[in-house]
Amino acid sequence: MEYYHNPGKALEIEVAGERYLRHGIRTHFVEVGEDYLDLFRRYVVPVYRPGDWVAVSEKVAALCQGRVIHRQEIQVTWLARLLAKCVRQTPAGPGMGLPVKMQFALDQEGRARVLWAALRAGLDKLRGIHGTFYRLLGPEVRGLDGFYGEDIPAYADLGIRIPAEPDLLCDQVYEKTGVQSYIVDANGLGVELMGKSSGITAPETWLTEVIRDNPAGQEEQMTPFILVRRLRDVG
Repeated sequence: MEYYHNPGKALEIEVAGERYLRHGIRTHFVEVGEDYLDLFRRYVVPVYRPGDWVAVSEKVAALCQGRVIHRQEIQVTWLARLLAKCVRQTPAGPGMGLPVKMQFALDQEGRARVLWAALRAGLDKLRGIHGTFYRLLGPEVRGLDGFYGEDIPAYADLGIRIPAEPDLLCDQVYEKTGVQSYIVDANGLGVELMGKSSGITAPETWLTEVIRDNPAGQEEQMTPFILVRRLRDVG
């Protein structure tokens, strides 16, 4: 088997004294409403071995579930535009600095909660603490992707929400395909575990550390599945 890694990403990584390979499984460009299990059967099962783990981009899981929102569904208000101007852009992208994303936060969490989070974030920023706004508003706001076409033009007018019931989704994958998988939100700021199959006993810190540099990439690499294999199991 020939192992693939994206340019600028290492094929091997060492975690807790052991080395692992991270094979990027290349797919077609996944569209909204595709069959998630079919993607596993088509791309993952042919290269998977018992003892492997597969880290999955939350974007692909959400797209298959139809967890998307279109720009025309959101009516951006003056408040969203005002609050968006106060957001600091990070290496992960503009985030809530996009008025359409800020409006999603207002619609999802309510004006009072968003204003409270913005106030707290402003106070924390004076103390050198960042990320308060996203932390207080929770995973739906923190995990909203898309509405940004510079990296992937197809997502310029499409917002991608977090997957629904990610633990259950991973268990269904294992039941139907035998693949142990976990779903992550990985970007330039770090990796967040969203869900995993119940058969995975590795701690959360290991699951995120083994893909800490986001080997799947952030643009159009089309490697939403990262197969993790112990180097000593390669042969």
